[in-house]
Amino acid sequence: MIGISADFDPVHKGHVKLIDKARELADKKNDDVVIYLNKGYSANHAPFFANYEARSKMALEAGADRIVPIEGLHHRLTLAYTVPIRIAMMIEDGVVDYVDAADVSTAKIKKYASNFAKKGIFSGIPRNLPNRNVIRWFAVNEFLYDKYNQKLKFHIIPEYKISGDKISGRMIRREILENNMEIPESIGKLLPDSTIQILEEEIKKGNVPGERNLKDLSKRLNTYSRANLNNIAHMNADAVNAIVAGRSYKREDQIWASFRMAGYGPVLTRLAVSAAEEDVTRREVFNLLKKYEKNGIIPQDMSVEQLIERAWYVSSKSSEGNSSSDAHKMFRNGDRCSNKALYSFDAGMHLRSFEVESLKSGLETLFYVDKNERLCCEMRAEDRKIKSPLKLPAQQVTYLRLLIDSHFIPLRGEIIEKEEGWRVRIFVGDEGLINDNKTKN
Repeated sequence: MIGISADFDPVHKGHVKLIDKARELADKKNDDVVIYLNKGYSANHAPFFANYEARSKMALEAGADRIVPIEGLHHRLTLAYTVPIRIAMMIEDGVVDYVDAADVSTAKIKKYASNFAKKGIFSGIPRNLPNRNVIRWFAVNEFLYDKYNQKLKFHIIPEYKISGDKISGRMIRREILENNMEIPESIGKLLPDSTIQILEEEIKKGNVPGERNLKDLSKRLNTYSRANLNNIAHMNADAVNAIVAGRSYKREDQIWASFRMAGYGPVLTRLAVSAAEEDVTRREVFNLLKKYEKNGIIPQDMSVEQLIERAWYVSSKSSEGNSSSDAHKMFRNGDRCSNKALYSFDAGMHLRSFEVESLKSGLETLFYVDKNERLCCEMRAEDRKIKSPLKLPAQQVTYLRLLIDSHFIPLRGEIIEKEEGWRVRIFVGDEGLINDNKTKN
């Protein structure tokens, strides 16, 4: 099979060139052109302008033989994780040739990609590299060769341009929106007739543009406690506190403003907002990644265990007087702690006498950072909600804060009674990971 992975939102003449190249290859092999079409959320973690059914029709009209949906990924994971999953899916389906577009030589892409493939890290590709995502695809393709003993054969064609300008789906969507949902003549020149017809039909039905579920999204952001917000994937402590400070939300631009205040860029904002819209938990993402790690699709250097070990290493080095940035560099260069990360540890609490009376062993606990930058826990007893700052050694304070800011490492707590009083036991990851760690030690 000849594969293309895309959003196609909407299919324009640049996409048609991709399909034409794939058709040329398919006809020589008497094979099919298969589009792996993103469904639900785009590769950039946003709702689609045109729905999956409409985009499927556009792709088929443009010459594709078959459409395969890719769903459930782009509101949960960054491209560094979704690209290995998509390539693995295509290889397992029998795709041999892959077609993409780029304005840099294939030799140069291979050179860049080879370096990243050797490192086994696809999340640190510099933004200033041309055709960064194509480089990521090449690198992942090289990495997965060890698993499948085969890889996709890439065919890179030049990006389609008109008057020297690259055609952009984002620009097409913006122009249609700004023209009161009419397709202006300038945009019509960039689209095949079949796309224009399908788009006009979808606009008439009221299906375009697709929108976020702002009702559910705003309700969660307006009502969830800090602890519950922190349990949503891709939320760090700064984002949670900015969201709480910015309440109440009625429009999407207000939500974006809060994420900008927290230092989030556009891509991470779209991912975090999409995760909040779907109420995606940290554990959900964690378990998804563990599944793909087990199947050898996610590199070890991007594994959830590696992320935990990194947090432990940085906290250890910080307690020795190293700066956080220096500690991160040392970890990237291969330095490691002699002792493994803690996957469970106990913290003290500041409780009032009437709150102590409400405690019982096994009470579930959530964690967050309050507006004063204190690590805290929250639990709901039978008769009241209890919140308390945590008492921890300095290294564990740094460790826990890094885990809270990790975006998808789940933290679970339960109340235990010890001789010295009540404590909250903090579990990192899941019990399976804890047991794996105990076995290794």
